[in-house]
Amino acid sequence: MEVHFRTKKLQKQYESHKEAEKAYGATVARRYIGRINIIKQTHSLKELMQLPGLRCHELKGDRKGQYAINLTGYYRLIFTVTDKKMEIVCIEEVSKHYED
Repeated sequence: MEVHFRTKKLQKQYESHKEAEKAYGATVARRYIGRINIIKQTHSLKELMQLPGLRCHELKGDRKGQYAINLTGYYRLIFTVTDKKMEIVCIEEVSKHYED
């Protein structure tokens, strides 16, 4: 799939491990970059949702139409599929799923 980023900051964090690590810490940074690489290698949302360990799922409520992939127990990568053929994915944000 082709990937676009909602902000230049998210793109920079993908392109530079150092920037991602500064923003999220080493573990989340490594998984953020790795998960986007996985998204790029898949051919469809269905294929992505079937990959073990990612826990890719559609969100509900205000985030209906968006999807999430777990990065750690608290962090997730939120993205939107913007093409009906599911060829373009927009990375929305990295969010802390639960507050401390």
